[in-house]
Amino acid sequence: MIRIMSDVWINAFAVASERVLCPGSALFHRGDPVRDLFLVREGRVILRRALEDGGSLDLHTAGPGDVVALASLFSETTHCDAICETEVRVASRPVGAIHAWLGASPAAAALAQAAREVQGLRARIEVMRLRRLSDRLDAYLDLHGAPDAGGWVGVADWIGVSSPALYRELGRRRGLG
Repeated sequence: MIRIMSDVWINAFAVASERVLCPGSALFHRGDPVRDLFLVREGRVILRRALEDGGSLDLHTAGPGDVVALASLFSETTHCDAICETEVRVASRPVGAIHAWLGASPAAAALAQAAREVQGLRARIEVMRLRRLSDRLDAYLDLHGAPDAGGWVGVADWIGVSSPALYRELGRRRGLG
């Protein structure tokens, strides 16, 4: 997170309650309603998305001074699991309190857009780190679903492969049933 943004969030959590979680504990799970926003005071929290094939995709690791799943501030439900990699001390504030702290300003709208963009970029980076095209495609489909007609060229670009390579993979999948 950009240093100045981190400092701003530390101020937003100055009056927050805190709790400690053990390694392996979940701060929240995919699909949980978003009630609180969390700031890591100590330790590391991994944002992990389970994939259909049984694998997982690590979207981000939040460390001290980082807000966990910032984009969830503007969502109804969480889109991944937040798993404590180490012992973690987090501060939490209700989403409503954070919204009030931000106010109904253009800055809040800009923050929401920036948070969504960062979340999308992190996801894309993690997908592109996968070695096999089939794994990249599975991860994309899990995150975004199948594209509309004519959209596969954009999928190829998003996952960092050529269109012909993607079409070969799609053809292979059709052949498997």
